[in-house]
Amino acid sequence: MGMAETFRSARYGSLRIALAVASIVALIVLPGSCKKSRPSTSRIAVIPKGTTHEFWKSVHAGAVKASRELDVDVVWKGPLREDDLKAQIDVMQSFTAQGVSGIVVAPLSDKGLVGAVNQATRAKIPVVIFDSDLQGHDYTSFVATDNFAAGKLAGEELAKLLGDKGNVIVLRYNEGSASTANRENGFLDAIKKHSNIKIKSDNQYGGATTESAHQASENLLAAMQASQGGVDGIFCPNESTTFGMLLALEKEGLAGKVKFVGFDASAKLVEAVRQGHMDGLVLQNPFQMGYLAVATLSRHLRGETVEARIDTGATFVGKHNLERPEIRDLIAPDLTPWLGE
Repeated sequence: MGMAETFRSARYGSLRIALAVASIVALIVLPGSCKKSRPSTSRIAVIPKGTTHEFWKSVHAGAVKASRELDVDVVWKGPLREDDLKAQIDVMQSFTAQGVSGIVVAPLSDKGLVGAVNQATRAKIPVVIFDSDLQGHDYTSFVATDNFAAGKLAGEELAKLLGDKGNVIVLRYNEGSASTANRENGFLDAIKKHSNIKIKSDNQYGGATTESAHQASENLLAAMQASQGGVDGIFCPNESTTFGMLLALEKEGLAGKVKFVGFDASAKLVEAVRQGHMDGLVLQNPFQMGYLAVATLSRHLRGETVEARIDTGATFVGKHNLERPEIRDLIAPDLTPWLGE
């Protein structure tokens, strides 16, 4: 081998060694650098008013669907009872302290949760309000049923059922709940346009549980002499008040005799409509509400512009349309793919 050949061989050997070393370095460095360049997944806390009613299970399922489609993590936590404002505030403050990416919350009180929401926004944690409104504007978006319009729908349907005459009572839900207050006020606004329908009672509250609503319903029916024909029509603004009133009417033998429109769906309430023990339900779309609340916050976190208010709609369901496919999907959505139940 000549001098030139020896030089070229040595140079190529050095090049091969350099390439091998570079490959080893790449194997060590690249995995770590990939992790650093991959964007972190957003962690969104979803806080319902409670966790026992069927309504919230559908909201949860919708939130999970959005989280899977949009590649965000959803943490679901709320108070057990829908009258435990302190527990909801504690959950809000806990998620704020954890530094989650954003919070989606259904306020138990339009006033009581203002401080906790303001605390989150001061910590640069965006908040989307859903289901029930909050005083002020210190949040990113409001995703909910137009509750006043939904209450008006209930009033118009009950007026038709009554033939524009009769005595009507309203069992309200809980003081401080903006969503149900708007439904109650929308209902009363619609009924007042029918001069031959008289509102006999609209100042009683059922409370946050079926048990408290049942007791309040029994007391109200007795005070209004419902068993003697003193009540022709009834409206209740949420699942627990509706079911509590249904139980009281069944106990008095008045189910199906007094025109009764409720709000929200459960298997027992839908069966009551099917059997003629109730005349109808105004239904929201809780699955869509949960989905859109999480999707809206996710869009905001990505820097997109989102709507200030998003209406998720309301539908009146009676015996006449109960079996339509679109109504069946609204009443009993399959939650198994999302909640595994």
